[in-house]
Amino acid sequence: MPFYTRLGQIPKKRHTQFRRPDGLLYSEELFGTEGFSGPSSTMYHIHPPTQVYGWKTLYSTKAEYLEQDVMRMRHVKSAGMRPKGDPVDGRVVLFGNADCEMALCTPAKPMPYFYKNGQGDECLFIHFGTGTCSTMMGTLKFGPKDYIVIPKGVIYKLEFDRRTVAAAGEPTIEAVPYGKFLIVETANGSHIGPPPRYVSKDHGQFLEHAPYCERDLRLPQLPLAYDEGGAHEVRVKARNRMHSYTYHYHPLDIVGWDGCYYPYIFNIEDFAPITGKLHMPPPIHQTFEAHNFVICSFCPRMLDYHPQAIKVPYNHSNIDSDEVLYYVEGNFGSRKGIEVASLTAHPQGIPHGPHPGTIEASLPHERTGEMAVMCDTFRPLFPTKAALDLDDHKYPASWEGEHFPRLTAGELTIPATSRYVQNTGIPDLPGKHGLNSDSLNDHAGNGQAGSEQAKTGTANTWAPQESGKPPFNGKHAKAKAKPLKPRR
Repeated sequence: MPFYTRLGQIPKKRHTQFRRPDGLLYSEELFGTEGFSGPSSTMYHIHPPTQVYGWKTLYSTKAEYLEQDVMRMRHVKSAGMRPKGDPVDGRVVLFGNADCEMALCTPAKPMPYFYKNGQGDECLFIHFGTGTCSTMMGTLKFGPKDYIVIPKGVIYKLEFDRRTVAAAGEPTIEAVPYGKFLIVETANGSHIGPPPRYVSKDHGQFLEHAPYCERDLRLPQLPLAYDEGGAHEVRVKARNRMHSYTYHYHPLDIVGWDGCYYPYIFNIEDFAPITGKLHMPPPIHQTFEAHNFVICSFCPRMLDYHPQAIKVPYNHSNIDSDEVLYYVEGNFGSRKGIEVASLTAHPQGIPHGPHPGTIEASLPHERTGEMAVMCDTFRPLFPTKAALDLDDHKYPASWEGEHFPRLTAGELTIPATSRYVQNTGIPDLPGKHGLNSDSLNDHAGNGQAGSEQAKTGTANTWAPQESGKPPFNGKHAKAKAKPLKPRR
């Protein structure tokens, strides 16, 4: 984290004697990163943190990726995932690469052990459910729409409250007995944090243009230390395996700490969206980043306010990134057929954009209530078997169809001089000053050659007119455009 904080009891000077009430020394531990040249915290244990026993390897955590030679858009419908396991072993990896893993978890039972990820940072997004994340650095109360950022090496237990009531729009108790959350985990040893452009290089303070700041972060609180004996299991993810070892005392035994390396919570509702007169690019939604990937928050916001603004994202080719969106709530304006808890994957190399009809439908709106979490990666993301089992194979074809619904509905008239008329081979009709949906459908239904061309169209159908020629404004043009030969 970019700023210093402290919790509990610590001595006036580090690396000096700090004694327990019984006169014995607390055990100091430097909890550091990047070879102790990066962010770190200094912690004080009741017991030596080295006294563990019973090491054993439990199972492999290495994800198996399939269809690595297939490049297509995907829609993973996760709403039907059944509850499974606990908040750690119930995680189901859906996408990943050498830099990160994306997983979902709908736990079916509490976790009876403590857990430490020894190979990557974790960013958990709580979609449904409430509870407590008890960490060795303090307590974090969480609820819906909270991001919980847990740095590598932090011991914790994620304890969900059992749900008793399903509010309107929420899944049933049977489908989600405790909660549901998204996990984005680093796989390359990097750390998740705010984008550097949001933070002062000189002082580590959030800058004025950042969409959130220090006040929006919830840091660990008391209770902190537990002085209890007995056997306590801690599971550690490292080397693509889950390991188990045992403490003969409670692993959350730190009486105090200070530093810049600790877990925290940020609620997506506290993200202040950056809006503009015209549509803003996706980087304005960025919330966190690590090496080779970013995490973004799409939140309810005012839409673009230019009088002629297109309110949904333009077609785009992010040629250096793969993009996965997790849909949280609301109606995502540029998409059709997307459910709450759906994930869409759009790979680099293929353009994507608004679904047919969504551009026109968006124009009257001034605000959007959509909410989604996005992960963009600079290496291709690959699906697992779990993702393929939930994949909607019809999704790549969902961009087919009428992109101009007002034309089909007869609300829009195309002038007879339009290149759409000329390039599709549909002749000007006697007595008509323009072509509406009726005349288009009548002609297309005659079985003439022009009907097939009308289906395919051409790339320059809506290209700007040449200088001196009338614009395509939906009215009859006085000047007659030079005829173009139909494409064969």
